[in-house]
Amino acid sequence: MERARLLNAIIENAIDGIITIDDKGTIEHINSAALTLFGYEKEELVGKNVSTLMPQPDKEKHDGYIGNYNQTGKKHIIGIGREVYGQRKDGSTFPFRLGVSEVKFSDRKIFTGFIHDLSRQKDDEIRIKSYTEELELKIKERTQDLVKLINELESAKEHVSALFEKERELNQLKTRFVSMASHEFRTPLSSIQLSASLIDKYTVKNDVASVEKHTAKIKNSINNLTTILNDFLSLEKLEAGRVEANPTSFNIIAFAEEITEEMQLISKQNQLIVYEHNGTKADVFIDQNLLKNCIINLISNAIKYSGENTMIQFNSTVSDNELIIEVIDNGIGIPDVDQNNLFEPFFRAHNTGDIPGTGLGLNIVKRYVGLMNGTVSCKSSQNVGTTFTLTFKF
Repeated sequence: MERARLLNAIIENAIDGIITIDDKGTIEHINSAALTLFGYEKEELVGKNVSTLMPQPDKEKHDGYIGNYNQTGKKHIIGIGREVYGQRKDGSTFPFRLGVSEVKFSDRKIFTGFIHDLSRQKDDEIRIKSYTEELELKIKERTQDLVKLINELESAKEHVSALFEKERELNQLKTRFVSMASHEFRTPLSSIQLSASLIDKYTVKNDVASVEKHTAKIKNSINNLTTILNDFLSLEKLEAGRVEANPTSFNIIAFAEEITEEMQLISKQNQLIVYEHNGTKADVFIDQNLLKNCIINLISNAIKYSGENTMIQFNSTVSDNELIIEVIDNGIGIPDVDQNNLFEPFFRAHNTGDIPGTGLGLNIVKRYVGLMNGTVSCKSSQNVGTTFTLTFKF
């Protein structure tokens, strides 16, 4: 008797709920912890089917579970334990871990269920899941911010690198300009000064031939200086954005023949400029002044870098909405190592020697051609010759 009271006291004061049922599912005993969990008084449950404490669909299937076990002996939950939901008196449900043991007593089966409330644990899991999702979201946001910041840093790095590269190019241009200006201005000015002094000397002696010789040198030096200044002015206008293409319709043959005649006057001894037009069409729609400047610049270079007794070929071709201009010489050519930098301002090939020039002409040509939505290309071999090709769509 004393042991029975002790056992009953242990059951009644257990932290987890304990319910005892017979082989038909009828509740025979339920401890205080279980009553508190389900919200019932003991009198409301003892003698009732344990399915009263179950939500659907377990409520309807419970008797079938017991019947199936009694017939087959196949355990569904007995001795295994699992997480299930219980239904309180107020209809609400809560999760708990259920362990069921079977006891044979006085020739009958008694099933004891041990109920461990999981409500707090599940709430903690939900909170942890919520915190985890929030943390993942924050990590994702921070990662996106970090990626954005990295991209901005990379962009800034590229921008700074571009600025450094631009600064380097500007320094190179300054160096080229100082070198070019010191040489190209000094040479004609020295020639003018010397020739002017010699003219005074030869005038006294009435040496007309020598006077004419040095007068020609002065004129040539002045022309060189004029070319230099014109290149500077053209570059300044381009940099300031004051040059615009104004296309008009005109006959390319008459236009080219006039340029050929002008350039022949300044060619070297026995240099021949040959113009040839290809195609049945001659009318074009393009900026006449810019095109003339480009062609004069290219033919001037051909004259300058070719020797006496040579031929310069000047071709034009007009097809459907396209104009092609070619200037071909058999002069000193351009070294392969210099061809990539050919159109940079103030750049001159290494084989130009004492031949005067600013290194601006081809840069101006390329920019003029660009304003007319055209392209310029060059093919050259050293000591063989050079071909410049201008292509325009209109």
